[in-house]
Amino acid sequence: RIFVLGIGFFTLCFLMTSLGGQFSAKRLGDSPFTIRTEVMGALESRGVLRRMSDMLELLMKRMDILARLENSTDFHKGDEARFPLDRFQPAAGLMERIQAIAQNVSDIAIKVDQILRNSLLNGKVMEGRRDQCEVPRDPKYPDCAGKVEWMRARWTSDPCYAFFGVDGTECSFLIYLSEVEWFCPPLPWRNRTVAVPSPPPLPRAQAAFRRDLARLLELIGTGKESLSFMKKRIRHLAQQWLRAARRLEQRLAGRQRDQKHILVHIGFLTEESGDVFSPRVLKGGPLGEMVQWADILAALFMLGHSLRVTVSLKELQSHLGVPPGRGNCPLTSPLPFDLIYTDYHGLQQMKQHMGLSFKKYRCRVRVIDTFGTEPAYNHEEYATLRGYRTNWGYWNLQPSQFMTMFPHTPDNSFMGFVSEELNQTERQLIKANKVSSMAVVYGKEASIWKGKEKFLAILNKYMEIHGTVYYETQRPPEVPAFVKNHGLLPQHEFQQLLRKAKLFIGFGFPYEGPAPLEAIANGCVFLQARFNPPHSSLNHEFFRGKPTSREASVSSQHPYAEEFIGKPHVWTVDYNNSEEFEAAIKTIMRTQVDPYLPYEYTCEGMLERIHAYIQHQDFCTTSSLPPSPKTKSPAMQSPPSPLALSPNSTHLVWSPSAGWAPQAWPPVASLQVWLSEPQHTCTETCRRHGLVCEPTFFRFLNKEEVFLQLSVACDSTEYEMNHLYPAVAENVRECYLQKEPLLFSCAGHNTKYRRLCPCRDFRQGQVALCRDCL
Repeated sequence: RIFVLGIGFFTLCFLMTSLGGQFSAKRLGDSPFTIRTEVMGALESRGVLRRMSDMLELLMKRMDILARLENSTDFHKGDEARFPLDRFQPAAGLMERIQAIAQNVSDIAIKVDQILRNSLLNGKVMEGRRDQCEVPRDPKYPDCAGKVEWMRARWTSDPCYAFFGVDGTECSFLIYLSEVEWFCPPLPWRNRTVAVPSPPPLPRAQAAFRRDLARLLELIGTGKESLSFMKKRIRHLAQQWLRAARRLEQRLAGRQRDQKHILVHIGFLTEESGDVFSPRVLKGGPLGEMVQWADILAALFMLGHSLRVTVSLKELQSHLGVPPGRGNCPLTSPLPFDLIYTDYHGLQQMKQHMGLSFKKYRCRVRVIDTFGTEPAYNHEEYATLRGYRTNWGYWNLQPSQFMTMFPHTPDNSFMGFVSEELNQTERQLIKANKVSSMAVVYGKEASIWKGKEKFLAILNKYMEIHGTVYYETQRPPEVPAFVKNHGLLPQHEFQQLLRKAKLFIGFGFPYEGPAPLEAIANGCVFLQARFNPPHSSLNHEFFRGKPTSREASVSSQHPYAEEFIGKPHVWTVDYNNSEEFEAAIKTIMRTQVDPYLPYEYTCEGMLERIHAYIQHQDFCTTSSLPPSPKTKSPAMQSPPSPLALSPNSTHLVWSPSAGWAPQAWPPVASLQVWLSEPQHTCTETCRRHGLVCEPTFFRFLNKEEVFLQLSVACDSTEYEMNHLYPAVAENVRECYLQKEPLLFSCAGHNTKYRRLCPCRDFRQGQVALCRDCL
């Protein structure tokens, strides 16, 4: 009896819950496309109510039969005859409740039936309107018809379309394409609130230099050896960051700086990209990228900006607001970040999951790119047509959005990293404890030592050789027995080794790492091989496939050290010439050098540089150019050129008497226009004049009159897509101007052309910034 009562009551609760779910799951307003669902669910909801009423009636009948049966049974039980009234009082109360509920359900059924009839009538009217949706023919939206056709065939290919309410009807396609994407005009019958002028934006919070790095260490998180390495580095340099921040704050003298909301997504550390670095941190793997990322995080944080740090795809999707699905739809809300710092892996992940929003917001991205991306490789159409396409290029970003480890590619921005700066006491101590006959080899992997026995034998005649080659159980056979191998050392122990050594010697690989700068900062002389011919993507496997040619620029293992530091701290010799190699070693042993660190690789130098980039680099607004005449009519006077010949008539400068000065960064006052030699790139041309090529200035000299001002005669002038233009083919007197601004490039040369090159000055020790850039 109790069991039957329980089953009956449970059935009642289940039916009521089902009915509630029937209505709660179909609330109007859940999406723009729920009306059709409501109408289709009307008959189903009415049937549920009827079945529920019938089951309640059947339950009451069975309860009545059970009561009569129980009454007869208790009459024949003598000892228990006194109990039946007590037993059936609860049952009678339950039956009264069931009767009341049944009556209420019956009343509800009648009312719901009326509501559903009205809803069905309204639904038919709306359905008629929906069935009448036609693709609008609006010249302002030329892609609308094609996009609707695509949606008809592919709307089920990604669940994100259903998330935004697409249900396969023509109107749902048009609503999505006009309200979520922007390929179709808004539908006139859609309820849209009248546009109200938005209130002026609230003042941005101001960035304030921070006094502590503890919060940054929390933001970085845990769980990977690579993250642990970066946090250790930040802790080790914490006091230097704090002192540098105080000095820069004093120099900026209270200048207003808006606080930026910045996402830092380290794509190469995500599991989806393979994360080959973390397992190799403790096994001698490359650390340069993690050194740079640790310093970028520290600099952005110390400058006072709001940071989010991610090393997983799931976190990236959450921070960006990616809808569920396969990444074909835009973000669910406007991007909440002013800037995103990532790498090529992260860039690919963002494009894969942001849909059309990637194109809309890619101007906010900054790509940390160790070896650089030249414009010819960055422009997708041009790279495909001219054979420059690689696995890493063709993003159609502004070339300055790529940020390199060293300033080897002026088309890109120089991000850099930092090396530890010594105080005066430490510098004196290092000089006193230097061992003039001690050398340390640059190379933690045994493969770097292979085939170097000849050089090592010569070096061993004069110096005690130390190595830091990783090994687990047995000494690597590539390392000769006369080398004292310390194994892989923690960073602070490696620093102590450099502070004793006189020489830090490289064997040609790895290219452009941070270790040579650390060695020079600790008082070592860096000896490296000269490459003849220079290495590039044209003749060396390492650079093949990278989005940069580096023609004639990789003339040694570390071109920055060779070009920007040089002797006595850096010696670059021909290792194939044993006599030159041996003579260099003897001279180095006799040479006294002080620890040296370029300003741009100090904490203050990096803070200064990133501050300038954040304040002045804006790739989301187009630059304005001076007005130009619509025709070439002789009756029309062209506006005077803002450029003028320099006093010695060798190049052009921005004229002080120019009638306008654009809001450009770097300022146009730093501009100089030089004509290259046929075999020289603009990078080399500017360097030969003690300047730096500045690609943002190309737009000011991409004009025929600039050739005339430099006494270059042009029998014809053409606009074409070519990363060498603007240029002149002097033998045929043909001038060429750049048709595609993304292809303005400091790199590249051809013996046929002399190029117009935009150059600028630079601050001593800070090549990324002109003298007035800060």
